[in-house]
Amino acid sequence: VQLQASGGGLVQAGGSLRLSCAASGRTFSNDAMGWFRQAPGKEREFVAVINWNGLIIYYADSVKGRFTISRDNTKNTVYLQMNSLKPEDTAVYYCASDRNYKATPTSRAYDMHYWGKGTLVTVSS
Repeated sequence: VQLQASGGGLVQAGGSLRLSCAASGRTFSNDAMGWFRQAPGKEREFVAVINWNGLIIYYADSVKGRFTISRDNTKNTVYLQMNSLKPEDTAVYYCASDRNYKATPTSRAYDMHYWGKGTLVTVSS
């Protein structure tokens, strides 16, 4: 079972990046999928989560209106479109999945069962 995040890089403030997370080893179409991030010297924090069919989505207040999470279950892939990036968005971004059904997707890291290795996003000022 593997989650592989990609798409990170160096971008100037105000720019955009699109992260992808490809799942393999099992079917993730019934899982809620989330993105979390960890900046240097800080704890891992919630960014966004999407339920299994894409109809329920939550964002952290810090990214609301700038980031968009989506998924393509035919490709076992979840995306994070990041626009209007700020230097404070600099972090390693991790994708994760929750295999247990919930009426609403969780934003808690400890509820996630599978984690990718992360992809580094650096936003320069």
